[in-house]
Amino acid sequence: MQTLGFLGPRGTHSEAAALFLRGRIGGAELRPYPDIFSVMQAAADGETDSCIVPVENSLEGAVNVTMDTLAQSDDLAIERELIWDIHNQLMAKAPTGEVRVIYSHPQPLAQCRQYLKEHFPQARLVATESTAKAAELVAGGERGAAAICTARAGELYGLSAVATEIQDSMTNSTRFYQLRRRPVPSLGEQESGRALIICQIDGARAGSLCAVLEEFAARGVNMTRIISRPARTGLGVYIFFFDLEIEAGKSREPLEASIAAVRKKSFWLKDLGRFPVLEK
Repeated sequence: MQTLGFLGPRGTHSEAAALFLRGRIGGAELRPYPDIFSVMQAAADGETDSCIVPVENSLEGAVNVTMDTLAQSDDLAIERELIWDIHNQLMAKAPTGEVRVIYSHPQPLAQCRQYLKEHFPQARLVATESTAKAAELVAGGERGAAAICTARAGELYGLSAVATEIQDSMTNSTRFYQLRRRPVPSLGEQESGRALIICQIDGARAGSLCAVLEEFAARGVNMTRIISRPARTGLGVYIFFFDLEIEAGKSREPLEASIAAVRKKSFWLKDLGRFPVLEK
């Protein structure tokens, strides 16, 4: 049986996404890791067959550690993308008591910012490495403590709901990538999906980004996302991530030609593959 790494411990949003993905790929042994870098490194080293990691949240934007690790890795490519709806619950050991401190991962704390301001303005907010860790801490018995976590985490640690669906937007969702070592099977010609490339261009030359974007526009290639991140080689030096749309049944020649043209205009370029997109 293949193995699938995820950000643990049990009860995280990442585990929920991994459980769903396991059902879609025909079974896998799930292996939790303490942080996103460790999840990705395990897949890159062959310790797991693949991994699932968060890439972007619809409210809080890109998950920087995932993007930076992808940019630095020569071993990993994207097998598929999963769009996962996020549901945050406020859980406590004694749900009728006063809430004085709230634990959670920084992302859910930010995703529930307005709710917390309105309902628990005096509560102290404490960041933890995962939502499940927050539930574990609250289960330890601290009086007045609550956790923003998944319903599953609350069940695992014996907590009850203080409030449900507390995210500031009901359209809150997270984009996950399933990653594995190269080579990764490519998207079928009759399948829709996306491509992702990462490159560094000459930022000191005026119009260099515009020249890259024109390569996509001139060939009718739809760019669905662009993200810049520090190149970590000097102040003001950036790399760019481009998500490119692939339509089922249409020729891939414009896509491949545009990527080849951008490669010539870049100091370096990494192509992370052609992959399908699942939604839950």
